[in-house]
Amino acid sequence: MSLKRCALLFPGQGAQYVGMGRSFYEAYPIARQIFEQADDILKINLSKIIFDGPESTLTETKIAQPAIFVTSYAILEVIRHLFDLPSPICAAGLSLGEYTALTAAGVLPFDIALPLVSLRGSLMHTACEETKGTMLVILGLSDDQVRTMVDDLRMPSDIWCANFNCPGQVVVSGTYKGIEAAQRAAVACGARRTLPLQVHGAFHSGLMTQAERSLEKALNDVPFASSSVRVIMNVTGQSAETINHMRSLLARQVTSSVLWHACVKTCEAQEVSCFLEIGCGKTLSGFNKRIGINIPTISVETTDDLKSLEAMVA
Repeated sequence: MSLKRCALLFPGQGAQYVGMGRSFYEAYPIARQIFEQADDILKINLSKIIFDGPESTLTETKIAQPAIFVTSYAILEVIRHLFDLPSPICAAGLSLGEYTALTAAGVLPFDIALPLVSLRGSLMHTACEETKGTMLVILGLSDDQVRTMVDDLRMPSDIWCANFNCPGQVVVSGTYKGIEAAQRAAVACGARRTLPLQVHGAFHSGLMTQAERSLEKALNDVPFASSSVRVIMNVTGQSAETINHMRSLLARQVTSSVLWHACVKTCEAQEVSCFLEIGCGKTLSGFNKRIGINIPTISVETTDDLKSLEAMVA
C-alpha cells in the first residue's frame, strides 16, 4: 500500500483521554517539542493536563479542544518525520478536527491555529455555561428519518441535527427539553437505540450562536494560506471554494450540522489509496467501516500503531 495518495482524518472533541499522546512525547523529540511549544503559546501547562489529568479538567471544552489538536498534530509530525509522508490528497477533521486538517494541509501554521482553537474552545465553553444543553446519539434511523423527526417536533429553539456520522448514526443536539422530546420521538420512529453523550453542552446547535458570531470576527483577522491539499469542510461535505468561503464555513460549523459521512465520501472520490486516522481514539475508522469504505483505514494513536503503519507501507 502506498501513502502517495492518502487522505488524513482527525478526531474531534469527545475522543480525549488522560495520557493520550504520551508515548510519542516520551519517544520522539519532535513530538515533545510540539507539546512544549503549545505550553509556551497558551501560557498554561497543557501537557501536564493531557498526560496526568485530572480527567474533569481535560474534558472541559476550553481544555479538551486545544489538547486534542496538539496531540493529533504532534503524532502527524512524527509520522511525517519517520515515513517521509508526502502531501495528502485531501484532509478532513470531525468538528474540532477540521482545524487539525487545515494545519496539516498548510492552510494554518501551528502557532496561529493553536490560539484560534483555544479561543474556539473558550467561546463554546462560555456558550455551554450560558444555556445548558446536551447531545444524543440515535442509532438505527436514516438521516432523512431523523431530519423529519426533528422537523415534526416543531421545537426550533430546542433541538437540532448535529452530526451525520455514518449510515444509521445521527447525533441530535439541544436543550434538555428538546433532547427528552427527541429521545421519545426516536423510539417511536423505531430507533434501535439512543445514547446520551457525556458532553458539556449542545454543540452544533443554535445554542452556539454567540460563539459563532465571536469566532467569525476572530477568523477575519487570521491569515490563511492557499494549499494544493483539499480540506473537506464539515458544513458542506465539500472543499471550500475560496479562503473567505473557508472562513465562513469554519464559523458556521459551530452551529451547523457536521456532514461527516459526506466528507468521507468526498475524500474517497479523490481516488485516495488509504485513509490515515491520526490522533486519540479510533472512532473515525469505525465510521469508515459503517460507511462502507473498502480501501484501508489505518489509525495511529500510540507508538505501537507505527508498527502497523510500517508493515503496511513496506
